[in-house]
Amino acid sequence: MVVGAALAAAFALTGCAPAGYNAADGGTVAEPAANAVDETPSAEAEDETGADDATDDSGDAADEAGDDAAGKGAAGETVEVPEDEVTDSLTGTSVKRMGQVVVNGDGFVFYRFDKDTAKPKSKSTCNGDCAKVWPPALTNDGKPKLKGVDEDLVGTVTRDDGSKQLTIGGWPIYLYIGDKKPGTWTGQNVGGTWFVIKPDGTKNLTCLPKISKPVAPPKDDSDSADSEDSSGDAGSAGSDYSY
Repeated sequence: MVVGAALAAAFALTGCAPAGYNAADGGTVAEPAANAVDETPSAEAEDETGADDATDDSGDAADEAGDDAAGKGAAGETVEVPEDEVTDSLTGTSVKRMGQVVVNGDGFVFYRFDKDTAKPKSKSTCNGDCAKVWPPALTNDGKPKLKGVDEDLVGTVTRDDGSKQLTIGGWPIYLYIGDKKPGTWTGQNVGGTWFVIKPDGTKNLTCLPKISKPVAPPKDDSDSADSEDSSGDAGSAGSDYSY
């Protein structure tokens, strides 16, 4: 009875683990929210001191710097993004337990990456397998439909492959393939570097589950069956914390 009451109190106190969340396997089984408490104070302190988000209140300057890089892909030209890969809308909204988020037209939540930069110049460092796990919000004209997101905070940055990626407050934004349903946020605190982004470009630290591994990148058609059997599918936890 005492243990049950303590566990219930922990859930009530933090309200932190999204339904079905499990830091160990990417979100298939519920995990006690109390497990996330140890990670919360340091991350919140970092955010409050501005050590990481000092750039967030200067989104215009950061985005201008990112725009200056437009057209400077590997071949010196901006790569045209296929229309079915374009992020055509950004909506600021709220979801249960997390609060403020930004979602795409299908309701999937966007994230930001601590290894990226917003100032003095926007820079995306998520490429290769990372971009397969964290698909960047791509654009051609940098003018998605906006609702609940300040137009002055939205900009673009040119990725290493020459494509343009949307930014909020200077921070490049991404989806997460581990999120299987709209409004879910199983990418929160993955690797200790990925966080839900708020409409003003800052991290949303309302709920901070225990640091977890990213899911593995999806298999290419060219991969062998043996390789697939030995590595698992896209739903299994990845081991590379670089993404």
